Amino acid sequence: MTSLFVLGSGSLGNALAVVAGEEVLLIDAGFSAREIARRAERVGLDLRRTIGLVITHEHGDHTAGAARLAATLDIPILTARGTWDRLRPRMPKVTCIPLALMGGVRHGGFQIEACPTSHDAAEPVAISVRSAHGHRVGIAYDLGRPTAGVRFLLKESDALVLEANHDEVLLRTSDYPAVVQERIAGSGGHLSNRAAAELLAEVVHPGLRAVVLAHLSERCNSAEHARAEVAPVLARHPVALHVAPQHEPMAPIDLG
Repeated sequence: MTSLFVLGSGSLGNALAVVAGEEVLLIDAGFSAREIARRAERVGLDLRRTIGLVITHEHGDHTAGAARLAATLDIPILTARGTWDRLRPRMPKVTCIPLALMGGVRHGGFQIEACPTSHDAAEPVAISVRSAHGHRVGIAYDLGRPTAGVRFLLKESDALVLEANHDEVLLRTSDYPAVVQERIAGSGGHLSNRAAAELLAEVVHPGLRAVVLAHLSERCNSAEHARAEVAPVLARHPVALHVAPQHEPMAPIDLG
């Protein structure tokens, strides 16, 4: 069986896990190691079975607990070389396995593929994880614009974790300064609900079983706004639509 665990997602922290058989692959560690352990225990995720930690980019809401988790669990970090250059100074005892951009790396029973995104980080990536059971989970957040590479990476996924960061009207009427609004909405920022729906319309297919809308802004979005924009795209498909909360983990999503 392959399962997707979303331990929390938003500007205050992001952490996911894909579980297949006896192996756990973590994706991002944007909460403290203690908080990740607490959330994992709450949903029955055994972190002792973790074989690696994939990091999408170096920002703190994706790496806050990475150093301690990697050291405590004695696991490598899998990330792009540019990201590792930023992380290495604070992780002297951690091993890195470089991700092959537009290529694949096998780690345990997982095949991990990555492609660059346009976010304002050193070398950010979207990833696709295929388990030994053949199930594929695509993860794409913190991307200002969905590139052709991201679209290709997410095709044929069984489950998608997709950014729906902001409602465009709520962003423009927020109390954020204009320069911050431009950064969020720009090509190096975050995906809006509308852009998420457009991307999903391109990659939805009969085998897609679950979509998790992630990285929602607490100031410029809501679960209701995100669902209202994305749900029509899935109306003709039997896909479970979830919205990832920031402050608590989701129940695991079983992919079979």
